[in-house]
Amino acid sequence: MAKLPLGNSRGTDRAIAVLDIGTSKVAALIARIGDDGVPVVIGTGQKPCHGVTNGLVTHFERTEAAVRGAMDQAERAAGMQAGFVYGSISAGNLVSGLVHAEIDIAGASITSADMDALRLAARAQIQPGTATVVHAKPALYSLDGQAAVETPIGFHADRLAIDVHVVTADTPPLKNLDRAVKQAHLGLRTLVASPLAASLSTLDREERELGVALVEIGAGVTTVAVHSFGILVGVASIPMGAADITADIASTFATRIADAERIKVLEGAAVAVSKDHSDLIDLPPINDEGPGDPMRVTRAQLIAVIRQRLQILFSEVEEKLKLLGFTGPRARQIVLSGGGAELRGIADLAQGVLGRNVRVGRPGGLIGLPQAQSGPAYATLAGLVLFAAAEEPDIWHNAPNSRAGPERTGIFSALNRLIRNF
Repeated sequence: MAKLPLGNSRGTDRAIAVLDIGTSKVAALIARIGDDGVPVVIGTGQKPCHGVTNGLVTHFERTEAAVRGAMDQAERAAGMQAGFVYGSISAGNLVSGLVHAEIDIAGASITSADMDALRLAARAQIQPGTATVVHAKPALYSLDGQAAVETPIGFHADRLAIDVHVVTADTPPLKNLDRAVKQAHLGLRTLVASPLAASLSTLDREERELGVALVEIGAGVTTVAVHSFGILVGVASIPMGAADITADIASTFATRIADAERIKVLEGAAVAVSKDHSDLIDLPPINDEGPGDPMRVTRAQLIAVIRQRLQILFSEVEEKLKLLGFTGPRARQIVLSGGGAELRGIADLAQGVLGRNVRVGRPGGLIGLPQAQSGPAYATLAGLVLFAAAEEPDIWHNAPNSRAGPERTGIFSALNRLIRNF
């Protein structure tokens, strides 16, 4: 099997491997980047995961086995081996904020040296403390405090400013995830915040401009990502997800977790319709000893249990949205993703609880994504590929050229500008 230097080469020889390590499953995907820059899926894999709880690695060997199995499936389908992967992180107390920095340009034309100096100034303001920086992505450039531009090079301005979106997480969970991946004999190129990845595959540009929040309901963790004026401005996580719904069903009807999960997927919904009050469902007992007759309940009773948990979850989501400043007339759109978003009627329930427009988001932006991986549960997996393909700058992990800094300080700045203007 060929060994491809994944993510290092360009054009048709460039391929990317990604891993979405979740509470219930590990999903792997290998994609090749074509000449047009659009990723083409060439291999996928998936294995159940029993070593992660609420997004945190709790058993190295089990997590390693799931990672190894999922990647092996993807590698066999792609006909190549992965040396390095991009991985997702959804837990670990994700916290985000914007860092602002600006430098003096004195009316000159902005150069790449100015951009390096600006990014270094922004990097110096990031103070993660004991946490680890997951991302530090340039979000917005502005000229003289007004005009917003995507690429400032070549423009004239007196002051050049940048807003950087910074995401941090607790350090121990990141190290544990890194160890689990390395034990599977894979290198971890970088970790990507799950809400950021999922946003890339489910939200379109106009939604980001108008204001939108992505709510990804995973098995153990629900993450929230708020976008405004085209940029990601905040992320948050809630240690609750679809697995809590399964546990509620198992507890309420005294059935096994596996049976509760099966019933939830096959018969569950977030909103009941009239026939649900008459349709009956058999739930196997938790104990096989004795007669063990299955419990028979109406589908409406099952939905009531699901609905109760979802109302608690969406109330927590509403609190996070307020903390992230997602209020007012530009805060009317919600997109749901993750495995929990596959429940029938969940958008209608969320719309009633949150009082906003809600739709279910499905992954896009890739060619050849298999039907089995085309649902909202795979939004993060697809988004990881798009994140890797974009190769957007990160001012923390890929520090700008430090030699650009002195040109903008003290006498060096004045002398350099004088010569350039002359």
